[in-house]
Amino acid sequence: ASWFSHKTEQAMPHYYKVYLADYDVTAEVSPTERAAMMRFDFPTGEDSYVVLDAFPKGSQVQILPKERKIVGYCRNNTGGVPENFHNYFVIEFDQEFSFAKAWKDSTLLESLEVEADHVGAVIGFKTKKGQPVHVKVASSFISPEQAALNLSREIGNQSFDDLVEEGKQAWNKELGRIQVEGENQDQIRTFYSCLYRLLLFPRKFYEYDADGAVVHYSPYNGKVLPGYMFTDNGFWDTFRAVFPFFNLMYPDLNAEIMEGLVNAYQESGWLPEWASPGHRDCMIGSNSASLITDAYLKGVRGFDVEALYDAMVKNTTGKGPVNSVGRYGAQYYNKLGYVPYDVGINENAARTLEYAYADFCLWKLSEAIGKPASEVAYHKERAYNYRNLFRKEYNLMSGKNEDGSWSKNFSPYKWGDAFTEGNSWHYTWSVFHNIEDLSDLMGGKAGFASMLDSVFAVPPIFDASYYGFTIHEIREMQIAGMGNYAHGNQPIQHMIYLYNYADQPWKAQYRAREVMEKLYNYTPDGYCGDEDNGQTSAWYVFSALGFYPVCPGTNEYVFGAPLFDKAKITMPNGSIFTIEAENNRKGHPYIQNAALNGASWDKNFITHELLHAGGSLQFKMGASPNKLRGIGKINSPYSMDK
Repeated sequence: ASWFSHKTEQAMPHYYKVYLADYDVTAEVSPTERAAMMRFDFPTGEDSYVVLDAFPKGSQVQILPKERKIVGYCRNNTGGVPENFHNYFVIEFDQEFSFAKAWKDSTLLESLEVEADHVGAVIGFKTKKGQPVHVKVASSFISPEQAALNLSREIGNQSFDDLVEEGKQAWNKELGRIQVEGENQDQIRTFYSCLYRLLLFPRKFYEYDADGAVVHYSPYNGKVLPGYMFTDNGFWDTFRAVFPFFNLMYPDLNAEIMEGLVNAYQESGWLPEWASPGHRDCMIGSNSASLITDAYLKGVRGFDVEALYDAMVKNTTGKGPVNSVGRYGAQYYNKLGYVPYDVGINENAARTLEYAYADFCLWKLSEAIGKPASEVAYHKERAYNYRNLFRKEYNLMSGKNEDGSWSKNFSPYKWGDAFTEGNSWHYTWSVFHNIEDLSDLMGGKAGFASMLDSVFAVPPIFDASYYGFTIHEIREMQIAGMGNYAHGNQPIQHMIYLYNYADQPWKAQYRAREVMEKLYNYTPDGYCGDEDNGQTSAWYVFSALGFYPVCPGTNEYVFGAPLFDKAKITMPNGSIFTIEAENNRKGHPYIQNAALNGASWDKNFITHELLHAGGSLQFKMGASPNKLRGIGKINSPYSMDK
């Protein structure tokens, strides 16, 4: 261990460097997709070492001094993997070893090979300042031979500096697909920091064999099989904006992700909802339905949509190997139209609302792929099940008992319980697909807007008794100072945009700008809560452009307030879409008027097709709201009942 200062760090998407002060060592690393190169500049001497820790829970190392190499595996994991799970690694050095010993637990061994619960290696070198040691590392979930192949294919004979430049160009290509301009450099830094993090997940869990074919180790059945596989993603978070972003900007990637879902279904019998790398019991819902429907309806092809539709239908029948897979409580939901509060199924109201939205997705997809009319109608009818939990006396969603009575001691401030990492103030708006009907349930647009206002007007009080302690999401809501608006977690992140459905779009403009300016930054404290696989970043990226995908499974992006003077988006088909905001500065969040390709545009949304076609969207911004623009049903975004 060594003392270091963040002031001596360089941290970029493609390169990391740090000075380890206690030993006068400079350490650097640059990655590829399945490999990396490290560079260590040691002081001159005979006591320079690299220590390898292969982790507990089963590991193996073999030191090969003549080849200046270490090979082995680690099995470290926290569940969700088959019995034969291994992460094989190969490590190649460019200098001869002056010292080499394996270790087990805390003991150095004379042996160069060891296999046990927790092992590693120590490698020593004779070094000279300014003549660094280079280390090439690669891994594979398939085999040691595949790890060596990954190393050869992704690094080969490249120098460290070559690899750094290659990584820099790769990231510049991706980040440069959206070019933003404005006077506030901090906001530009924040935008690209968010865009970077948005692109980090899901992780690729596939490799290329000796013939260049795509293969993967299955985290579901332990076999090596052809085709794509992705992991490390929580769809409860990312269905909201991450995957809509992929459909807008990376449809080819999303086609591969969809093929990976097909493979996961075929290998495990279920769709994943929080793969890491296999099925994990984390979060709720069957939100894979949103990913699949949104992809298909936005033109993503190249995957077996019939298989995924069958998987979505299977989800409606019950839960899978863990509670987060399929639909926990499906037997009640299918009988009553909701998951009851008093039958021992936690977070029941949240499940009901998310299942109803998934049924909407099933309706839209079944219609698109030509399923029988009776089947289409069945899904559509169930998409209204959110109504079963609307409690008129509060104008909020609430848990309901199996006998139809409301849960006792209801409080809109109670986190968890009937809801997931939030309360009724947060989850009531999870009727993504039919906001107009939700508005009608609340007495019409005026009452609906008033309830939206109330989220910000009520104090940030809370009831944490379900958890027994104050979870960090609650603290983040308090610190944000925006009433009960909890942007640090996902359930409420679309809520600001709902003012567009209530003939008060200027409030969406004001609040979206407020959140961007107040709750985001490019610095280490730049997030107001959970990032969660890019979702909180995706909110910012969309919002900074001026729109947000309130309801995946539709083709609309709902307006907020563009943050930058100009944004130039290179669409995947090569077309250019430009967003310009005149008179746009701090204190000017309100859209005075808008024009699409020079023609007046009063709608509070823009469609996927218009964005992909290329063109320009011009906003004129101001310090006071224009309360006449964007008014009326014709200008409001999609709802089932519209």
